[in-house]
Amino acid sequence: MSSEIYEVVIIGGGPAGLTSGMYSARAGLNSTLIEKGIFGGQITYAEHVENFSGFPEGISGQELGEKMREQAMKHGLKIITGEVTGLEIQGMLKNVKTTEGDFTSKTVIMAGGAVRRKLGVEGESKLTGRGVSYCAVCDSAFFRDLKVAVVGGGDTAITEALHLAKFASKITIIHRRDQLRAGHVLREKLKSEPKIDFIWDSTVTAIEGAVMVEKIKLQNIKTGMTYEMPVDGVFISVGTIPDTEYVKGILPLDESGYIITNEKMETSIPGILAAGDIRHNSARQAITAAGDGATAAVYAQKYLTESTV
Repeated sequence: MSSEIYEVVIIGGGPAGLTSGMYSARAGLNSTLIEKGIFGGQITYAEHVENFSGFPEGISGQELGEKMREQAMKHGLKIITGEVTGLEIQGMLKNVKTTEGDFTSKTVIMAGGAVRRKLGVEGESKLTGRGVSYCAVCDSAFFRDLKVAVVGGGDTAITEALHLAKFASKITIIHRRDQLRAGHVLREKLKSEPKIDFIWDSTVTAIEGAVMVEKIKLQNIKTGMTYEMPVDGVFISVGTIPDTEYVKGILPLDESGYIITNEKMETSIPGILAAGDIRHNSARQAITAAGDGATAAVYAQKYLTESTV
C-alpha cells in the first residue's frame, strides 16, 4: 500500500474519467486514474463516431479514446492499469482498493462507466466467444458471409447491425417492441441496407449449439408463439449495467445500481463524486460523459479548496 495521499483518484478511463483527469492534472492537483481495460470505455466499440464536437468528418472510437488519454497525460495525469475492487471511507480520506494495491485520496471521482448487459438465457455463457458476442467492431470479421442476429433496438444495436452488414451475408435484428428506439439518423441508414431485416415483438429464450452457435429460440411476446431460427452468431446489445457492485452499501444507488448525484456530480458523501454512464440519469453519450467529467473535476477542486482535509 502506497503511503502517498493523492488529491484526486479517478476510477475509470472513459470520456468522463479521462476528462476529469485532464482537468484535475491541469489544475495542478496530484491526480491518478485507474483503468482496468481499454482507454475510452464503451466508445471504443464504435467504428465511427459522428457526433462528438470537433471532429466534423468523424473519428473512430478507439482513436478518440487514445487522443483523450494522450491529452490527459500531457497535462501530467498519472495512469495505472488495474481493477478497482473496493472503496473504504477513512474519516475524511478515501481508500481505493485495487489489484495493484491501495490508493488513499482526499477525493474520488467515480467514472467506471457500465458494462454490456447479458440476456441471461440458456446457452449464452457457454457460447460466449463461440458465436455469442457483445461487440461487433471486435468480432464482425469472424462472421464474413455468415448469418447473424442482433438483439436490441437502441442506437448501439443498430450501429452494430450496420457495421456487421460489411461482413455478414444477412443480419436479423430482434427487438422486443414493434418499433426501434434508435435515433432518426440510424433508422434512415437502415433503409439503404438490404442485408438487414427484422423480427418484432420477440425475445431470445435460448442460444444453442454443440461447439459454436447454431440456432436461437425465439418467443413472440404478443402471441406466445415459439420457434427456432438458424444463425451463426448472436450479437447482444440490450443495454448496460453500471460498474458499481463494489460500492453497494457505501454510495447512494438508484434501483438499477447507478450512482445518485446532484448537478455538481457530488454524491451524498463529501469528497466522492461520480461522472458519466455510471451516474443516475446520464444521457449515456460520450460528449455528455466528458462534460460530467469536467464538472466533477471542477467541484472536486472546489471541495479541496474549501475543506480541511
